[in-house]
Amino acid sequence: MLIRAFSILPDPRTGPAQRHDLKEMIVMTLSAVLCGADNWVDVAEWASDNEDWLKKYLVLKQGTPSHDTFGRVFRLLDAEVFEQCFRCWIQGIAGHVKGVIALDGKTLCGSRDGANTALHMVSAFATQSGLCLGQEGTRGKGNEIVGIKALLETLTLKDCTVTIDAIGCQKEIVEKIIKQGGDYLLAVKANQGTLFDAVAAFYAEGQRHGFGSLAPSRFETLEKDHGRIETRRHVWVSKLDWMEPSLRGEWKNLAGVGMVERQREIKGQVSVERTFYIGSKGISSAQALAEAARGHWGIENRLHWVLDVTFREDECRVRTGHAPRNLSTIRKFALTLLRQNQQYPKRSLRSRRKTADRLTEYRESLLGLQARG
Repeated sequence: MLIRAFSILPDPRTGPAQRHDLKEMIVMTLSAVLCGADNWVDVAEWASDNEDWLKKYLVLKQGTPSHDTFGRVFRLLDAEVFEQCFRCWIQGIAGHVKGVIALDGKTLCGSRDGANTALHMVSAFATQSGLCLGQEGTRGKGNEIVGIKALLETLTLKDCTVTIDAIGCQKEIVEKIIKQGGDYLLAVKANQGTLFDAVAAFYAEGQRHGFGSLAPSRFETLEKDHGRIETRRHVWVSKLDWMEPSLRGEWKNLAGVGMVERQREIKGQVSVERTFYIGSKGISSAQALAEAARGHWGIENRLHWVLDVTFREDECRVRTGHAPRNLSTIRKFALTLLRQNQQYPKRSLRSRRKTADRLTEYRESLLGLQARG
């Protein structure tokens, strides 16, 4: 039962301030967000409008809380423990995850609070199942590396390849991925100058004069859509004798380097973009590189984009205390429930939220609530 996921969550209130049960408040909030609520006023109004339905499952001894009470409680609620509740719940749903796990950060634009920078959430996304496995919050995009390191500590990565863009190309991050049992594919840019220069020069030389006995693996894709033609050329080299041993030794379990060349043609105008990668044994061919690199973008269009468009996350002005981070966790609870339930597979996620608000039977199946005896 969903409510059991919050059993370890400490109540930050004492005495008369505990007028409303904490777990009941979380269930009310999750139900409201599932049905379209985007802020505390929405949550409080939805709970009040649906009080009779809620009482089938919750005691609600003092009725439903005001929006100020919702805001105050979530502002005080321990965000790290709340995220731990989410991770434990997800593990029970997802089981043993395999394949690509993409890590990437997203700034909650509306969470900027006075002199404090906006909250930046780093999420781990399993591209095969479409599930968010966890998140870590930091203040400001400049702290994204800190969030990545903290999030990796919470993940079991056996049989998984972790993908991160260039900001995550750090030796310490590689060590953490391997420690957790995973493989890695990391984009390489100028933030790792020596490595970037070596890989870029190697591929430039290879394109001019060939790769000789290194026998690179190659894989190419072609897409045509609305007047746009995009060709992706993938190259992966597993033999690393050409690389300085000292440089190679800095990156634990390094097993290959890759290049993805994207050529776009729009109305006769051609542009070419190249991205370089390093990876461990989880990537063994150009096709594996293509699948992992393409899979990484799933976190952008299947998580970040959905949170912005379907849940209007960037428009939300919740900004004080732990509230932005906790509401972000609630959204990911709701998104997971909507994705896992296949009662209306042809409907968009936005439509499913509206359906949950209209049809109590669907809402009940999403939440898995049990009526009180």
